[in-house]
Amino acid sequence: MEPGPEPVRLDLPPRALLLVAGIPGAGKSTLLAGMSPDPRVSVHDSDGPRAALRRMLPGLPYGCYRWLVHLCHRTGALVAAVSRVPVVVVHLPATDPGTRAAVARLAALTGRSAHLLWLDVAPAEARRGQETRGRLVPGASFARHAEAARTLPGCAGWASVTVTDRAGVRGGLRLAHETGVVAQ
Repeated sequence: MEPGPEPVRLDLPPRALLLVAGIPGAGKSTLLAGMSPDPRVSVHDSDGPRAALRRMLPGLPYGCYRWLVHLCHRTGALVAAVSRVPVVVVHLPATDPGTRAAVARLAALTGRSAHLLWLDVAPAEARRGQETRGRLVPGASFARHAEAARTLPGCAGWASVTVTDRAGVRGGLRLAHETGVVAQ
């Protein structure tokens, strides 16, 4: 039997904030869902607030409460960033430089080093990923994300930038810091 693909390994210092970014459908949520829970890592994906609000607001179209999902998701990430948890992982498309800069500033303001994991996926492949999950981003919004993501993310404010693709994360994600492997 052939061994599976190796996970992406990121060595993070104490008090790190990792932004997992890329166009919608790139595989960010799937990658993070594959991580084992670890009390030293706080993972913030909008899927949690989205699911909770969908249960609380049955029948209401997502577009009516999308703003609340985003508010809950970002508030959770902010609270985690000021907490004592060693590693905070934030999932956002962050295709625009302004969002990436805001996350890097959040890391700096909370005494964390900022690290970026960019999933570089072609729009057609990302669209197939959305179809597989059954959650399509509206065409105009997706086109804006795809256009903004055409430029490789800048490194200003980031202690490290790792760029990979869907195949590169097929083996998962392994986070490590001075205490050893903290999540995989």
